[in-house]
Amino acid sequence: MTTSSNSPHAKYTSEIEPPRSMTQLQHPLLSVALEAASKGAKIVRDYYYAGVAIQSKGNSELVSVADLEAETSIIETIRHHHPTHSVMAEETMQTTSECDDLWVVDPLDGTNNFAHGLPHFAVSIGYFRRGKAEVGVIVQPLTQEWYITVAGQGAWHWNPLAPEPNGMVCRVSGANELNRAMVALGFYYDRGAMMEATLSTAADFFRKNIHGVRRFGAASLDLAMLACGRFDCYFEFQLSPWDHAAGKLLVEEAGGTVTDCHGKPLPLATKSSILASNGLLHRDSLAIAQPHWERYLSQAKL
Repeated sequence: MTTSSNSPHAKYTSEIEPPRSMTQLQHPLLSVALEAASKGAKIVRDYYYAGVAIQSKGNSELVSVADLEAETSIIETIRHHHPTHSVMAEETMQTTSECDDLWVVDPLDGTNNFAHGLPHFAVSIGYFRRGKAEVGVIVQPLTQEWYITVAGQGAWHWNPLAPEPNGMVCRVSGANELNRAMVALGFYYDRGAMMEATLSTAADFFRKNIHGVRRFGAASLDLAMLACGRFDCYFEFQLSPWDHAAGKLLVEEAGGTVTDCHGKPLPLATKSSILASNGLLHRDSLAIAQPHWERYLSQAKL
């Protein structure tokens, strides 16, 4: 891996170890995903504590050397084990989604949080076989919490401070009415009509007497917390595939539902809206989000 001249890695030697016990989940590529995520997370963590320069990609979208180094490390790890596999990554490499073996990588989800010193961001890696998600790994570099899933085998959460050494099964909440719900949302970098549509949607959720709205700024962790039953619904009006590649599978394996704001499957090749829920609230949540989304689309065409 190529590092910058001010790389902090010499100062921080402790590794970010993936969970030791993986008997619950079995997949031939899971160990590669865990290794790649571990290496990327260490780079992100080290830069967070050392401080790092931030650059603007336009509007309010930011990128840092931490993003770039972590992504390079992740891709090199994947290619070391599987040189013919394709990678779709946020910062340095975007490839077609139409390939047999595809890795979808977000090396630092929550860059704005990272840039402002807010300790809430993640590394996210998803593996797709012929367009179907098979493995998802999300790791929070500071808390070293892991969210791991394999298609058909459930979803798991490992917290190094928890008493359960083998992790906990992720299950979505049982809330069946919006007045029992906690709703998460995200904002894209648009500060115009899309922002207004998001705020209007949140207002309509509040009119259903939900418990509250939270905006934490890292889509992968929003989806992970929904999978763990901490949120009941999450929506955002524009999200890239690498933002949800691992989290979508995690939610579905935890018993939830993920669609776009039309109620259709999420595309892997393009940006889209997203609505995720515990399943029980999906129809009611869609009834709130969809009109605002469609109104925004109609205005955007004018």
